[in-house]
Amino acid sequence: MNIDDLIHTLHSEKLSCVIMQSNGTIVKCHRRGVIDLYELLRDTPSVLDGATIADKVVGRGAAALMVLGKVKRLHTDVLSRPALELLQQAGIKVSFTTLADNIINRAGDGICPVEKLTSSAKTAQEALPLIKQFLQEMATKNH
Repeated sequence: MNIDDLIHTLHSEKLSCVIMQSNGTIVKCHRRGVIDLYELLRDTPSVLDGATIADKVVGRGAAALMVLGKVKRLHTDVLSRPALELLQQAGIKVSFTTLADNIINRAGDGICPVEKLTSSAKTAQEALPLIKQFLQEMATKNH
C-alpha cells in the first residue's frame, strides 16, 4: 500500500487518520482531534515508529505527537504552518493539500484549542504534557 492508497482509504472509509506501520500493517483511526495519536504514542509507540500516515487535519498538537512517535511520512488534507515547521525540523517527509496559518476549532470561530495550547511549546517534547492535560480535562468534562 502506498501513500495514494492510504489517502483513498482515509476518504472512502471516512476515517480521521490511516497509519501504515513500518511492517505494512494498517491502523485506522476514527476519532476527531489528537486522541487516537496520543493513545497510540502512550500505549503502543511502535505503531508510529517509521510509519506513513494519511490524515485529514494536522495542527501543531498532532504534529508534535507524530514527531515524538518518529513518524517517517505524512500526507494531510489541511496542515497548519506551525505544524509544518515542527515536522520539517524533525525531518518528516510532508505533503498536504492546503496549508493554513492555523487550524480552526470545530465551532469555526477561533483557533483549535490544541493548536493554541501548544503554540508556546518550543519542542514536541514540551507539547506532550500540555496535550495530556487537555485530553484529561476533556475526558473529565465528558463524563
